[in-house]
Amino acid sequence: MESSSRYLSLEKPNKADHLWRYTPWKKVHPTGDVSEIPILGQPEISLGVIDGSDLPPGIELKLGAAVKPDFSRSSALTNSFLHASAESSQWTLVVDKGFSSEKPIIIEVDTGDSPSIAHISLEIGKASEFELITRVTGRSEWFGLLRTGQIKDGAVVNDVVIGLLERGTMLRSDSIDICRDAQVIAGTVSSGSERTKSDLRYIMGESGGNIRVLGSILSTDSMHLDHHIEIHHEAPETYSRLSWHSACGGKSRTIGTGMLTIREGSRGADAAQIFHNLLLSKSAEADSIPELEVMENDVVGCGHGTANGPIDEEQMFYLKTRGFDEDDAKRSLIAAFLNSTLSEMGGETLHGWLVGELTLQLEALDA
Repeated sequence: MESSSRYLSLEKPNKADHLWRYTPWKKVHPTGDVSEIPILGQPEISLGVIDGSDLPPGIELKLGAAVKPDFSRSSALTNSFLHASAESSQWTLVVDKGFSSEKPIIIEVDTGDSPSIAHISLEIGKASEFELITRVTGRSEWFGLLRTGQIKDGAVVNDVVIGLLERGTMLRSDSIDICRDAQVIAGTVSSGSERTKSDLRYIMGESGGNIRVLGSILSTDSMHLDHHIEIHHEAPETYSRLSWHSACGGKSRTIGTGMLTIREGSRGADAAQIFHNLLLSKSAEADSIPELEVMENDVVGCGHGTANGPIDEEQMFYLKTRGFDEDDAKRSLIAAFLNSTLSEMGGETLHGWLVGELTLQLEALDA
């Protein structure tokens, strides 16, 4: 009820708001009536190992929220709405201290055919080491995913979310704390849903945290995929890299906005971001806005950049001379472009699995 009251008391954002500049809140609200908090269904969620083998001891997906989330550094509007809507649709991934798995762990989220929502809290124990995939599938017209929690001291985690909705809208909000000396790869693979709005925030409030945020985004037809990423350096000796690749075809549009914030006192912080966009048609559109906010003088380095361009005709010609037809050559170049970030999201097993998922999407693109 607290989240409901908070949401209803907030002023609804306009295009002057950095987060909602390209995708109005009304467009991603489940009903379009922003004064309403509708009753939403609960998706089917399961935890397993990527190869179907038994889960190792020390990891468990529990129904219910373990701790009350802290939304102080997140979008009050989005998170209060999602938290209120997901009151009866909450899970907690509990990972024991020192947990280790050589095989990737997967959270399967099946949205079903009706509008649904899930709140997944990550409580990842100290010195744990594993790879985690969260795969979202289904035919729902609307799905909301709220992820909160923390990756505790010394943990080494690859955390990949792959969105493969067949239609509709996906609204995602992450607010994850990266604790002392934790080493994190946060990957996003998006190639489904007609409209996606993501607000991804990572907070490094203790020294020694290290995060790489990676995106491999494929948009086709008239998709509208909008990802906003914030990384907050709030402690000394923290490190971050943001690398985001989007391939845009048809009449689709992708948006990538990044904000790296280095607070006063975050001595020795090292942060950089880069956005690359591959335009597959004359009607496709890609917007990238990297931003830095530095309030500490003693930093190692801070940089940002963005680059847009079409498929290289010389590369297309080269592949055709090697026996590729037009579609195969184009698909190969798109795969290579997206694989540059995909390949950094995990080890050999996870990478092979992600490549398989991407290949299926590229084949559907040609169909």
